[in-house]
Order: sequence, then structure tokens, then C-alpha cells
Amino acid sequence: MKLSELPNIGNALEKRLIEAGIKDSEQLKKIGSKDAFISLRNMDSSTCLNTLYALEGAIQGIRWHYLSDDIKEDLKKFYNDFQ
Repeated sequence: MKLSELPNIGNALEKRLIEAGIKDSEQLKKIGSKDAFISLRNMDSSTCLNTLYALEGAIQGIRWHYLSDDIKEDLKKFYNDFQ
């Protein structure tokens, strides 16, 4: 499945993911949101927390707004520790 067919992944983010070596939805699911975020962040230091949420939501097949509070908190901690 193309990345842009996942929730939260538009054409621009799909292009960035492909540039980072993540070519399709299966690869994104295998690598996980945190490692995908690191790959994007290494290419572009302005990659933000919302991108991390979007990646996790895409993996789960939901809009990132519907991620559980526990998952959002875990991702936020990861993001802050990564800074």
C-alpha cells in the first residue's frame, strides 16, 4: 500500500518518507513511528511532534487525533528526550 493511502500521510510526508528510505506502508509499520521520525528528523531538523503523532496514527490506521492519551504521552516523552 502506498504511504499516502494511510491516514495522516499526505503527498509531502510520503515524499519525505521515501527520501528517508521508507518506501511503503509495510516498511513504515516494520520500522515503527519512532525510528521513522528519527530518519525524518535527521534529514530535516524542523520535523515536529505532530509528525510523530501522524506516523503513529498511520501505523494504527487512525487519524492521529484519536491516539490514546497514553500513546500520545509516550510519544511526547520520546520527542522531548530526543531534543
